Parts: sequence; structure tokens; C-alpha cells
Amino acid sequence: MHVVVLGGGYAGLTLTRELEKRVPTDADIELTLVNDSPDHLVQHELHRVLRRPELANAITVSLPAVLDRATVRVARVEAIDRERRTVRLSDGTLPYDIAAVCLGARTATHGIAGVRKHATPFKRLADAFAVRARAREALREHDDTETPFVVCGAGLSGIQVAGELAALAREGHGSNADATLSITLIEQFDTVAPQFDSSFQRAVTDTLESAGVTVRTGTAVTRVTPSAVGLESGEELPAECVVWTGGIRGTDALDRERPPVGPALELDERTFVLGDAARVTDAEGEAVPASAQSAMQAARALAPTIARLVSDERDVSDEHAQSRGTESVSASVSANFAFDSPGWVVSVGDEAVAQVGSNVLTGRGARLLKTGVRLRYLAAIGAADRAAVLAREEVGRRLPFEFDRDP
Repeated sequence: MHVVVLGGGYAGLTLTRELEKRVPTDADIELTLVNDSPDHLVQHELHRVLRRPELANAITVSLPAVLDRATVRVARVEAIDRERRTVRLSDGTLPYDIAAVCLGARTATHGIAGVRKHATPFKRLADAFAVRARAREALREHDDTETPFVVCGAGLSGIQVAGELAALAREGHGSNADATLSITLIEQFDTVAPQFDSSFQRAVTDTLESAGVTVRTGTAVTRVTPSAVGLESGEELPAECVVWTGGIRGTDALDRERPPVGPALELDERTFVLGDAARVTDAEGEAVPASAQSAMQAARALAPTIARLVSDERDVSDEHAQSRGTESVSASVSANFAFDSPGWVVSVGDEAVAQVGSNVLTGRGARLLKTGVRLRYLAAIGAADRAAVLAREEVGRRLPFEFDRDP
């Protein structure tokens, strides 16, 4: 039997590690993780590379190093044939008996003119390095006192990018002491962090503005040019660099869609989808936000279902297995995912804003909570060495570890 996990992000890595614990170690049971990179990127820390490029290695985790039994196949997923139970990869075809689609999401451009050509998404290390290079060039070479940078989309990712760019501008990094950056954060809805409570939104807005970020909400983008962002009002907002964090879409392997699924996370009786790859409604009937914590919770909820399916298939006769091969997973086996948020925390440069229950934290309490989230996640996936690097960087000590890459 072949169990395949497609994607090595938060959902895929968590699910694979859970399956390593739960799925029997029989020689005829194979577990494969397919990812387009041999590494897992801790994406909620990607913004930190804008100021601290040396941290790129600390937020990049080798998948084989944190997995015990699973085979890691480095390839791009191009299509999924659920009828034949095969996956078309960039390097061949992979059959499966059970598959979990954890491919994450891609940046949505919403058909807005110029976004794909003139704006930089913020999903990969290459994106962070590209934005950092533009900022350093502006600080080093431009005679203007302020070079305009615009971040489009004020979800958590856009908030963190804007805050980090503002902090980078304060630190300088250029030979021209008068050079700086002006950072504008644009959101089409009426508030930043539109999916969150109003008290959290107010605290985030206040923290951004205190950091020197200009926040413009209720502002829709109609086009992006090499030197400006066009707004629905007709205004042309000057922009030396545009960072686009304005929403997500499905991957090409899922026809650019995020399929809707319920708490069982089923596409069919042997194919599941979770994390940002899907639009999930949980057992409470609530829409689940696309986030790292929801992806990991879904993976932990699904792992027992897949392990039970593997055990059932192993225990029944071949004839019985064929007779039930097209049946749906029984209610007693199906996952029943209900998202339970422990809270939210977002970085704004060296500051942070957190929400725990109905309480909103700023200052030292929020910063400590953010640090704890960073370190706990890395430790949980078996990357204690990376956690140690981040911990030492947090307290301003010299990084003691050396890695192979030179960012």
C-alpha cells in the first residue's frame, strides 16, 4: 500500500510526521512525501529575512532530516487523477492508494493589470531577497529622502512585511544618511487584518502607524505600473517597489481552485485535501482561516483516519478490499476536524500584537508570545538546532551555528 502526501508545508510536514508514528511499519506499506523542494520553509518567519538574511538558513528545514521513515521525492505536482489514483509529477507518474493534498496556495492577482509583471509576491526566500535588494539599493543609492515602497494586502503576511520594511528603513543600511523608505500598506477592506476582532485590528493599526507605516484601508488597487500603484479613486500612488500579499488561489494541480470540503477533509474516499489548498468548513460549521495553525490542526485530525484506513486495508482480504474499494469512508473512520484557535500573533518589526481569547496584548507580552511560537514550532518538527539559532538571535547573541548555505 502506498500513502502519498503532496506538499511539504505546514499541513504536509505535520501529517507526514504524524503518519510515521501511526502507520504500521510493515514492509508493504510505503509512505512518500512529494515536495517541489527538499526543504520546508517556515513561511510565517519569512519577513525576518528582509532585515536578517542570515536567518534564511534557520527558517529552512531539510525534510529528510526531520522525517524517519517517509521517502522524500523532490518534484512538482502537475495533476492529480483521482479516478486512476495517480499523480503526474514533473519527473514522472506516482500511483497511490491513499493521498493527502497539502499543496498550499499561490498568490492571487485577481486579474489586476500589471501585478504579475511589476509586483513581487512574498511566498519564497527568493521573494524576500528580491525585496531586500530593492530596499538596500534605495537606501544606498537614491538621493531622495524617501523612496516609496507599497505593500498591497493587509492580512497577517502584509502586516509583517510592512513592519519589517519600516524597521529596515530605521536601521539604514546605506551610505546616504538622509535616505529612507516610506512604507504604505494598502487594504481594500475597511480595516487591516479583516478576518479578526476589532480590538486586534485597532492594536495592529496603532502599532503599524507608530512604526512609521502609512495605513490606507478601503482602498482598491486597479493596476500596477513600473513606478506606481493605480487606485480605484483614480489616484496614482508612487511606488519604487510593490509587494503583493493580496490574497491566495489554488495551485495549478487543482485547476487553480481551492476545493470546498467539510470536516472529513475528503475529496473522495481515498483522497483528502487540507491546509491552504482547500476551503474548509469544520465540524462546527465555521469557515476555517488559511493559516499555519489551522493547517497543522487539520493534519493532526486527519492522521488517525488515514492510519485506520491503512490498517483496515491490511486486515481484510483482497476480495473484500476490492468490494469496498469504491465505498465512502465510514462515519466511524472519517475525520471530524474542528478548528480551535489558541490565539493569533503578528510581528510589526521588533514589536508584536497578539490576541489570546478576548485579550489583546502588545509590548513585551506579545513579543514573548511571538518568540515562543517561533521556537515551539521548530522544536515540534524536530528542528531544535534552528530553534536555538532563532532564540540566540532574539537576545542579540552571536549565531553559533553554521549552515551550508550562504544567503
